[in-house]
Amino acid sequence: MELIYSKVELDKLLHIIHKVDEFYTIEEGHRRDVVGEKEFIQLSAMNMKEGHTFRPHQHIWKPGEEKTIAQESWVVIKGSVECHFYDTDGTLLGKPILKPGDCSVTLGGGHTYLILEDDTLVYEYKTGPYRGQELDKEFLDEI
Repeated sequence: MELIYSKVELDKLLHIIHKVDEFYTIEEGHRRDVVGEKEFIQLSAMNMKEGHTFRPHQHIWKPGEEKTIAQESWVVIKGSVECHFYDTDGTLLGKPILKPGDCSVTLGGGHTYLILEDDTLVYEYKTGPYRGQELDKEFLDEI
């Protein structure tokens, strides 16, 4: 797992890359938390064998947080994507490339993505609710 920390706030984790090959380092039937439990977005990687199941369940409504930030994750299904990860001050931190099965998570700081192949398919996950660009985003070229 690649952990990308802020250079402005040294102990602040901003971005995470989890590569598909890392699934094979997880003991079969177990999970690895990719994102810490205190973040708004949660992500675990699981290596499971045929027949594994979970107890049927549903999640319960609970009070929300007073102050939140949208956190975002991309999972590449097909093709490749170059991530551009930025620090909290807009400084470029890195440009990792995601291939099928790879995942990126942005907890803070900025990001953009460059699609490297035609017909690239990704799943994007983010915390909500989404209330539009005006309330959700600050564009780095406008800071």
